Amino acid sequence: MSDAIRETVLVLGGGIGGVATANRLRKHLNSRHRIVLVNREADFSFAASYLWVMNGTRRPDQIIRPLKRLERRGIEVVIGDVERIDPATRTVTISGQSFHADHLVVTLGAEWATERVIGLAEYGHTFATLTGAQRLRTELTRIESGRITVITAAPLYKCPAAPYEAALLIEAGLRSRGVRDRIQLSVRSAEPAPMPVAGKNVSAAVEGILSSRGIDYRSGTQITAVEQGRLHFGDEEESTDLLVYMPPIVAPQVIANSALAQADGWIHAEANTLTTEFDNVYAIGDNTQIVLGIGKPLPRAGVFAHAQAHAVADSIIAKITGKGSAGRFDGHGGCFIETGNGRAAYGSGNFYAEPSPTIVMKRPSRRGHWGKAAFEFNVMKRWL
Repeated sequence: MSDAIRETVLVLGGGIGGVATANRLRKHLNSRHRIVLVNREADFSFAASYLWVMNGTRRPDQIIRPLKRLERRGIEVVIGDVERIDPATRTVTISGQSFHADHLVVTLGAEWATERVIGLAEYGHTFATLTGAQRLRTELTRIESGRITVITAAPLYKCPAAPYEAALLIEAGLRSRGVRDRIQLSVRSAEPAPMPVAGKNVSAAVEGILSSRGIDYRSGTQITAVEQGRLHFGDEEESTDLLVYMPPIVAPQVIANSALAQADGWIHAEANTLTTEFDNVYAIGDNTQIVLGIGKPLPRAGVFAHAQAHAVADSIIAKITGKGSAGRFDGHGGCFIETGNGRAAYGSGNFYAEPSPTIVMKRPSRRGHWGKAAFEFNVMKRWL
């Protein structure tokens, strides 16, 4: 298609996937083509660093940037609620205003569903939101004795490593304060093993790290209700002085209500191209459900949203300019697992491998920690 024809690319969502898509498109498309990024909030915040806010090594202002900064690069930014998506016509209603796109990229993420567990939000604290991480930081600096319990509130959640990173960072923080010997630390997971999609070797490695820190871990434990100081796991109960949780997730309602959604509410995009059944409509990141050969979904993590964003952007660029080739996401990715004291493990490999993902886990090291910090730097300093 000729560059002389003006086209509009509409990117719904201002997280990792949306910002990466918009940046790559703007870099390679002629300025006559519109790139419009839509987000509910005015600011981008780097979710991978919420754990560092929790443990006090980052301030909130260090991981927040106004999305309007993208306008300096020629990316239009619209702040508003996505109220309706018509993928057949690529028409989107945003805070009452209608937008039409020649190419539509849907990357609205996933929404928290804390209401699925009675008392979870009322009596627990989460590191999964920036506000939650700040509040949890205060609680962690106060506790002097007792028991802290970290849970995954459902088998499906964002960022498979995060609950285990949280437990390890909390443990390191307690030791640095000199109160570790007075506090029991437990992890209760609704999934069958730590990061099960990554395979038995990775699960065993994570369990080994938890054990070496004296963290009591139990899998296959689904929390059903929370009271003040009490956790209910079906017929079993445990006491705790501080509950730390990773919340369940659901598809955004605007997606669940659209023709994009399958019966489970998620967008089932094609695994390599991230295309949908609608022409020139793509879906990337946490709002997608990509089922692997082992029958489990591709983990919802920023590293995958980033890679998918590049693949989709390259496909759109090729369509508009008639140059280059369509992008493909090959299932490769990696995940840092912070273990405290400036060290991080790193697991990476091919999640699309058959018959099961082939993931290699590197031991915790300072290099691993600085690798995660470098990714944060690239996002905060170079993308926005």
